Amino acid sequence: MIWLKRSAIAIAAALTILFALDRIFPPPLERGETVSQLVSDRRGRPLRAIPTPDNYWRFQAHLEDIDPVFIEALLEVEDQRFWRHGGVDWTGMARAAWSSALAGRVVSGGSTITMQTARLLEPRPRTIPSKLIEMFRAHQIEARLSKQEILELYLTLTPYGGNIEGIRAASWRYFGRSPDRLSDDQIALLIALPQSPEVRRPDLRPEGANAGRRAIVAKLERLGYLDAGRAEEARTSQMPTGAYAFPSDAWHATARAARGVRGDVRASLDARLQAEMEALALAHAKEAGRETQLAILVVDIPTRAVRASVGSASRDIAGGWLDLTAQARSPGSALKPFIYAMAFDDGEASASTRIADLPKRFASYQPDNFDRTFRGDVRVSDALQHSLNVPAVLALDRVGPERFAATLALAGAPPRIYGGADHEFGLALALGGAGLTARELAILYAALGDGGRAKPLVWTADEEEESRARKGFRMMEAESAGEILSILRRAPTPEGRMPGRLTADAPQVAFKTGTSYGFRDAWAAGVSGDHAIVVWVGRADGAPRPGETGRTAALPILFEVADRAAYHLGGDGDAGARLMPERRHEADGALTSFDHSRAEAPHILFPPKDAELWSGEINGAPARPFVFAGRGEGKLRWFIDGEPSAIDDAGLPIWQPTRAGFYEVRAVDEDGRTSEVRVRVIGIGES
Repeated sequence: MIWLKRSAIAIAAALTILFALDRIFPPPLERGETVSQLVSDRRGRPLRAIPTPDNYWRFQAHLEDIDPVFIEALLEVEDQRFWRHGGVDWTGMARAAWSSALAGRVVSGGSTITMQTARLLEPRPRTIPSKLIEMFRAHQIEARLSKQEILELYLTLTPYGGNIEGIRAASWRYFGRSPDRLSDDQIALLIALPQSPEVRRPDLRPEGANAGRRAIVAKLERLGYLDAGRAEEARTSQMPTGAYAFPSDAWHATARAARGVRGDVRASLDARLQAEMEALALAHAKEAGRETQLAILVVDIPTRAVRASVGSASRDIAGGWLDLTAQARSPGSALKPFIYAMAFDDGEASASTRIADLPKRFASYQPDNFDRTFRGDVRVSDALQHSLNVPAVLALDRVGPERFAATLALAGAPPRIYGGADHEFGLALALGGAGLTARELAILYAALGDGGRAKPLVWTADEEEESRARKGFRMMEAESAGEILSILRRAPTPEGRMPGRLTADAPQVAFKTGTSYGFRDAWAAGVSGDHAIVVWVGRADGAPRPGETGRTAALPILFEVADRAAYHLGGDGDAGARLMPERRHEADGALTSFDHSRAEAPHILFPPKDAELWSGEINGAPARPFVFAGRGEGKLRWFIDGEPSAIDDAGLPIWQPTRAGFYEVRAVDEDGRTSEVRVRVIGIGES
């Protein structure tokens, strides 16, 4: 009995030591948390991939987003007992040792997926002590994570050559797409690559990649996973070059949306509108020249979601790496609507109140109008529409500059004073005597379109509904906000632009311009339907642009932005009903035909993307040809793997496949725009 007692004590001591080691030296799972970010728009369309701080492409893997056929094939090759073992497959290790002994060389290491994950977390030389540590770590990992989590961690860290890690990064780099659906040849390559990532990189060593892929195909065929036909097709498929670049659109906006978020981000942006705004900004910047930059913001008022944000016209223009929507600049006269709104709240004025536009000195400050003329007594509505300076300063004097500045700060737009001897706000605040950013102006104008309630801007789709329900800070009464909007809608429109109220399908824009001292900043901000829009034009270094005002440089762009926002986003809230007339059904077509540059590529209706098409016999009858269908400009031409399609007696494009496998179907319109889909034909040669 003594030996039994000693054995129990020894076992207990060993378990205690193992438990202590497990707690003192936990597995470094945190490495799997340092991942790249894929920022997509609100509908899931990829915008930009952001690498890890050490410049690796390593995206977090999620099993539901990975082709299940790949998972099955991977486990067949790497770890058939993955779902059953506890981290170390002792049966598999014994079999690997026996096979290696018979062959006289190492045939298989017997490492499980969990052991390989441990090695990826802590790379070590491949020695026996390292193998023992991996086995211990494998048990630790199994005790902390589920099997699904282990597999996701493995597929996040797996090396695929160079700075590419994880299946998602590899699929983007080598195939230009996410790994949700993969062909047999792609599956084989993605399994072969991690075994010798530098030797088998298809972009640098295509021969090695092809040899590795063929070896995996042969193994899958030997295991019965692939039949002879599929195996031959996988072996002979074209090797990818790895030339696909990760998406890199919406540079500044995606950086803001990804801030403070780990892993993938679904931004509030609309990819189509964002792309149009970037192209619009670049075109106007090139036209203006002189190192001119632009910043544009489009905000959905009901949710405060940023639908488009252009931080600069181009990173190739001076200052382009700065996000100019976040740089404080003098807003010029863009704050005047809010001064009058507070005066309306106080009962000091209304739209029809007459106010003096005459020379007046306020202590040591004497404002002047932009055109250096005065108009005598005018209505407040006229003073605001024509941006008269003296009436605005009179209104601010009555409201109180410190109170006005405090209200702006509480709303989320704190004005900044630069270069003064003190930090007290004066009456010059009415004419742009303090700095605000484009984002802060967007907060204010969104409040104007939302009955006077100010809320922070929202950058991710997950925050939208929460923002919609948030009450926000009331900076003015709803009646005052509505009256200000009514005044701004009737302001003189840009040259060549008919007022929205006279045009059935055009958005009605309530807008205000601003020009900073010395022509350094040109602003236009407004409310159009459900959208608050801010446009800034200037130089990043603050140099003057003589003669360039908010009205001449920024306002025409704001109206163009309003048109495109209405086209892409529409409007469905109370603000949309108030500011935008009902659009006719033919409006979309009218917009498209008017601006031919906005025509889109053909839309392929049949066959759909990634479809599997049966081309075998049906009840003994031969398969009928497939008929292509699509929409586009004029008559479409169709190509299969680069070869033109046949035409039947009715003039329809048809296709009769002669073999099973993958094909690329391409549609080309009369202007040369193309669209393509990848499909798979099955059933040929099958009974």
